[in-house]
Amino acid sequence: MTKTLSVGWIGLGAMGAPMALVTARAGHRVTAFDMSREALEAVAPEVGSAESARAAAEGVDVVVIMVATGPQLDAVLFGEAGIAEVLSPESTVLVMSTVGPRAMDEASARLLPVTSHVVDAPVSGGVARAGTGDLLVMVSGADDDVAAARPLLDAMASNAPVVGPQPGDGQRFKVVNQLLCGVHIAAAGEALALADSMGLDVAQCHEVLNTGAAASFMFGDRGQRMVDEQFDEARSALNIFVKDMGLVTDAARLAEQPVPLAASAEQLYLRGRREGLGRKDDSVVFDLLRRR
Repeated sequence: MTKTLSVGWIGLGAMGAPMALVTARAGHRVTAFDMSREALEAVAPEVGSAESARAAAEGVDVVVIMVATGPQLDAVLFGEAGIAEVLSPESTVLVMSTVGPRAMDEASARLLPVTSHVVDAPVSGGVARAGTGDLLVMVSGADDDVAAARPLLDAMASNAPVVGPQPGDGQRFKVVNQLLCGVHIAAAGEALALADSMGLDVAQCHEVLNTGAAASFMFGDRGQRMVDEQFDEARSALNIFVKDMGLVTDAARLAEQPVPLAASAEQLYLRGRREGLGRKDDSVVFDLLRRR
C-alpha cells in the first residue's frame, strides 16, 4: 500500500499545477503556494492553498519545488521569506524544476546545515503528460531520500529512474535531455522552413517524413504545430528554451565540452525572444526561419 504523504508544494506554473493535481488525486495531502492567486484557485479544492511558501513548507513530509529558474530556487529556499527557516532535519526537499547543475549543487550544499534530505528530480514530458502522471523524471539523491519521495514520484511519472547518487546528477541528465530537445525543435523548424522555401507542401512534407528515418518526437509534435501554425497557444514557451539552452551551454562550458549544435540552437531561441516571440509556443522557430 502506498504511503500517504503531507506535501508542501511551491510553484503552480504550466507544469506545476497539473503535477500538483495528479499528486493530490493519488491520495497525498497537498498544500500549495504560488504568487498567483488565480493559480491557487485553479487547483482548489483538491490542492489546498497556503498564504506563503513558509506556511506551505512547515511541518510537511516533503516539500516539492517547481519554479522556473535557479535564482527563483535560491529565493524560495534562502530569500527574505525563504523556507529554509522552517525546514527541519527530517524535511525532504524534492526539487523538480530544471535549474541546471550549478544551481542544484549550490542549493543542496547550502541546505546541509538545515537538512541533508534533498532529491533532485527534474521532469520531462510536457503539460499534457503532466496531467496524466505520465512524465519522465530523472531522479538523483541518496537511496533513503529517494525512497522517501518515491510515492510522489510514482504518482507523477510513468518512468522515474535513479540516475545518480547525489543532487545535481538529475540536472546533468536533464541538460543532456534539453540539448536533444532544443536541437530537435530547431532542426524541425529549419527543415520545414526549407520545404516551404522550395515550394513544397509543408503539411505533406511533415506527414511523409514523419514515417521514416528523419522522424523524432519533436518533429512529430512540434512539427505538427508548425504545420498548423499554432504559435499563440504556448504549450511550451520559447522563453523556456532560451533558459534551458543557456543551461546546456553553461554546463558544457564547465565541462570544457564543445556543443556547436546546441550553441546554434540557443542563438535561434535568443533571436526569437529579441523579436518579441518569447511567450509564443517554441514551434514559432519555424515562422522565424521562414520569414522573407
